[in-house]
Amino acid sequence: MSDLPSCPECGSEYTYEDRDLLVCPSCGHEWSKSASDEEPSGEPVIKDANGNELKDGDTVTVIKDLKVKGSSLVVKVGTKVKNIRLVDGDHDIDCKIDGIGAMQLKSEYVKKV
Repeated sequence: MSDLPSCPECGSEYTYEDRDLLVCPSCGHEWSKSASDEEPSGEPVIKDANGNELKDGDTVTVIKDLKVKGSSLVVKVGTKVKNIRLVDGDHDIDCKIDGIGAMQLKSEYVKKV
């Protein structure tokens, strides 16, 4: 039997190696071998746009103008967001922005200060 890990997306045990990647033939998910070694606890690692690991309570800066859905407000580039909270989901940062209020951001649009 193979000593390769199961697919993190669908749980299939039929994974195989392709150069530096592990591939799941069932769902097509690909991930690096080192990533499977880094996350043995199953806890996802959330990283900013530069690849720095984010943690609860960090301060981040917005790197792109972000339109607030359902409103005419815009979160401008360079807006500093203090005391973030990491959550599960597509928008993985829960925060409060001065002048706008509580909202969720994607980690790909922020950088750690």
